[in-house]
Amino acid sequence: MLRAMIAALVLMALDPVMTFADEQSTAQAPITVTDIAGRQVTVNAPVKRMLLGEGRQLYLIASLETEDPLARIVAWRNDLIEADPATYAQYLQAFPKLATLPAFVGKENGLIDIESTIVQKPDVVLLNLEAMSANEDVSYIEKLAELKIPVLYIDFRHYPLKNTEPTIRLLGKIMGRETRAEEIIAFRHQAMARVTDVLARAKPQRPRVFVERIGGYADDCCLSFGAENFGKYVELAGGHNIGSDILPSTFGQMNPEQVIAADPEQVVVTSADWEAYVPGGKWIPLGPGADPKVTRKKLEWFTTRSAYTGIAAQKTQNFHGIWHQFYNSPYEFFAVQKLAKWFHPDLFADIDPDATFAEYHSRFLPIPYRPGYAVSLSDTAN
Repeated sequence: MLRAMIAALVLMALDPVMTFADEQSTAQAPITVTDIAGRQVTVNAPVKRMLLGEGRQLYLIASLETEDPLARIVAWRNDLIEADPATYAQYLQAFPKLATLPAFVGKENGLIDIESTIVQKPDVVLLNLEAMSANEDVSYIEKLAELKIPVLYIDFRHYPLKNTEPTIRLLGKIMGRETRAEEIIAFRHQAMARVTDVLARAKPQRPRVFVERIGGYADDCCLSFGAENFGKYVELAGGHNIGSDILPSTFGQMNPEQVIAADPEQVVVTSADWEAYVPGGKWIPLGPGADPKVTRKKLEWFTTRSAYTGIAAQKTQNFHGIWHQFYNSPYEFFAVQKLAKWFHPDLFADIDPDATFAEYHSRFLPIPYRPGYAVSLSDTAN
């Protein structure tokens, strides 16, 4: 049945009467770019019709096209609505047409809705790198190539410090926003250097840090990060990520005994408002506009987990919560600055991560900055 539907849609897409060719401006021209998977892909640029394989790709699209971030988006996956409802509400208020943007239900493995994609006839489909296997295994990329619908793989998640800036440049190029892309990258460099330059000079002792990934999403303990993503953020911020010693990949799970044996001096919980996924769960509703009294109260529960019994961080109350979506966005500079203040409060007393992120919003985003992305049980670290 699915094959028959796809075949019919392919015929429709190939029918010159039913294509969107008339919408394509003569200003477009084919360019060949290299995506994050290393594939050479030809795209008509600047692209006018984009399909987002993940809704959270809006974080970057909005940074590149602040005036109207929805101008080129013809459809998107619905994950932003559920995974980051506060940010979605901000964009919905600023751009009411977001409510009618075609949305498809995404799969955990990143498999796209092939029928919606063919019907929308985008100039480009953006997929996260981890979606590559699922979509190629069922020949979706091949089918789209037959229809001259190019697919580009991008990455903020698996190797963010390596791939985020190439992703920014890639989208800047296909959108005709290359100058804007370089401005974003320059801002990121400056924000990160405010931490790394100080650490290079001071060479402080690195505290042992455990990062609990998606805290409160499930009862399982202890999901964490290896040497990449938040594991790398910890190292850049002057800490030592204990997951890097144990987990061989970006994401993994440690058992409580391993955590206790490592005796972390700092515990960082990544969490967010996941009411859509886990109603009434133990998650911490971090994000824009979060109530600090609520987030602090919910963070306190994590100190009671058996995996943290007797560890150094439990004795000193060095428990912190941070917005989970920093693992999958171009905003990791905030996370690095915040972690640095938690790990080395005296060394970074003059850094204000909220001011940094507020400046990013004022320069690059169409929505106002609202604090609420982090919380700490250490009053001096907030």
